[in-house]
Amino acid sequence: MSIVTIRNVEFFNNPARFLDPYHFRVTFECIAPLKDDLEWKLIYVSSPGNEELDQELDDCLVGPVPVGVNSFEFEGLAPDPSKIPTEDVLGVAALILTGSYRDQEFVRVGYYQNTEYDNEEMKAAPPEKIQFDKLVRDISTKLRVTRFQIKWDVAPQSQGHAAAGAAASAAVPSANDLDGDDASRST
Repeated sequence: MSIVTIRNVEFFNNPARFLDPYHFRVTFECIAPLKDDLEWKLIYVSSPGNEELDQELDDCLVGPVPVGVNSFEFEGLAPDPSKIPTEDVLGVAALILTGSYRDQEFVRVGYYQNTEYDNEEMKAAPPEKIQFDKLVRDISTKLRVTRFQIKWDVAPQSQGHAAAGAAASAAVPSANDLDGDDASRST
């Protein structure tokens, strides 16, 4: 059972110029107090077959995290154009947001990003040398969420520690049990 569930990721600047920073808000629910911060990373994948070309655009620590619904704004740099093979600049790339706790990744949200020129002439006949200042990006609203089971340092329920004669607490349902899998419908 996950202690943290992403509820929504809202991009503030989509579509945007390719060289603009990414700016978005992450909303998540935490069902038990956490001792340590959550780490979030934004990764740009231009060449799926070559992990060495992946670019970590930014990371941030969020905490302390109280029980309940929380959100934070995240701004990540644009990818470094010098690290993208020319043949991989135009077309589809991936943008990945990861969430980790104590160096254990518990969620990965992947988006497709389409990159193209901002005018019809350059779309029809792209220049030989990429002109990054003329590129725009559009992040798809279709996303893919992958969850990983990790060892959290807290238990969402307390059984076996009740005083004599006291009833044990009921299990705390995950956010997914309450109202469906909202993360798969997030934009």
